[in-house]
Amino acid sequence: MSQWPASQSQKAARSQHHPREAAHRAGPHRHAAAHATRRSNGYTIGHAGRQIRFGPVVFWVAVGTVVIMAGWSIVTATYFAFRDDVLKDLIARQTAQQYAYEDRIAELRTQIDRTTSRQLLDQEQFEQKLDDLLRRQAQLEQRASALNGITDPLTTGSLKAPSRASGATGATAAGPTDQPLRLDRGTMLEPERAPAGRSTDLGGRLARIGAALDTIERRQSAALAQMAERYEGKARKVRGVLADLGLKLAQSAPASGGPFVPIRITNDAQGFERALARVSLARSEAQKLDTALINVPVRVPVTGDIDLTSTFGVRVDPFLHIPAMHTGLDFRGEIGEPVHATAAGTVDSAGWSGGYGRMVEIDHGNGFATRYGHLSEIDVVVGQKIRIGQVIGKLGSTGRSTGPHLHYETRVDGEAVNPEKFLNAGTKLFGG
Repeated sequence: MSQWPASQSQKAARSQHHPREAAHRAGPHRHAAAHATRRSNGYTIGHAGRQIRFGPVVFWVAVGTVVIMAGWSIVTATYFAFRDDVLKDLIARQTAQQYAYEDRIAELRTQIDRTTSRQLLDQEQFEQKLDDLLRRQAQLEQRASALNGITDPLTTGSLKAPSRASGATGATAAGPTDQPLRLDRGTMLEPERAPAGRSTDLGGRLARIGAALDTIERRQSAALAQMAERYEGKARKVRGVLADLGLKLAQSAPASGGPFVPIRITNDAQGFERALARVSLARSEAQKLDTALINVPVRVPVTGDIDLTSTFGVRVDPFLHIPAMHTGLDFRGEIGEPVHATAAGTVDSAGWSGGYGRMVEIDHGNGFATRYGHLSEIDVVVGQKIRIGQVIGKLGSTGRSTGPHLHYETRVDGEAVNPEKFLNAGTKLFGG
């Protein structure tokens, strides 16, 4: 027992006396400690007395690989475990999407069919409306032609220069006849050809054209109504004048005839056709009355301002200065002024006739005759046919006359009657 401590003390003493030897002995243990520290920066796996050292990078790469493989294994196991459910879910989704697409396609096809049907129906309606407008246009064109073909009967008015209005045709006097719009099927049914900025609404365009045709039709009907009123009024006026004169119309007009063709107006005839027939009848009656007035001396024999110096009836004779009968009217004027026939007829005498001087007598038929005295010149011959207003001579002062004037007489069945009665009738008929 005593020897162990002594030996320990001896070792300590030797180490104190020999520090290099102590250092030499402690060196391996110091190196071992340092080596153990460097190993602490890595990872060591020991098994059965064997150790394997890994660096940090290799270790974490190995750990990551193990984790990935573990996760993949879990996912794979899960997939195989629930594969049937996943497939069923996917198939169900695909089936639902397919049904949805099919339903959408069917709906789109239905919309396309509906749109196509609507377009076909609209096109059919547009074509029908256009056909109606074209038919109306042709009808209005025929009506316009009929209106333009109606003219006033032969003018038998006074000898004044006719105005433009009095020489107008019946259609013009009643108002201008509108010409129907010109429609084109191709232009109407192809709106894409319309100029830019113009409305392509076919319905609106057809409606506007229909309204325009309605306006034209109303104007034509109004023109017909005005013409009928004018002709009927004229006929009434002429009949009244002839009644005042005590005259009766001949049963048939001269130089007329032809086969009898009755008027056919169906029960379903439109108002325009009926109005046109009314106008034709009124015009025919007015023409008949005008024809009767051709041979009635109701016109003034001179033109311009009328200066009546002596009337029909008892007066003081300008030469004998005693009461005497004046059988006509005296119209003062300048020598050489034209003298006109107051009605159509035939020259019965033309030459010198006592106190009449140079005188022309015209036979108008139906017992009517007129005399024109104191003429300076005679421009007609016996037997010559005379028109209304034709110049038969020149005003003068021949025969029993105190100055240039025209002595005008109207005779019925050879008896002198007051010409003013006929001239007043002419004034009533012709307005002057």
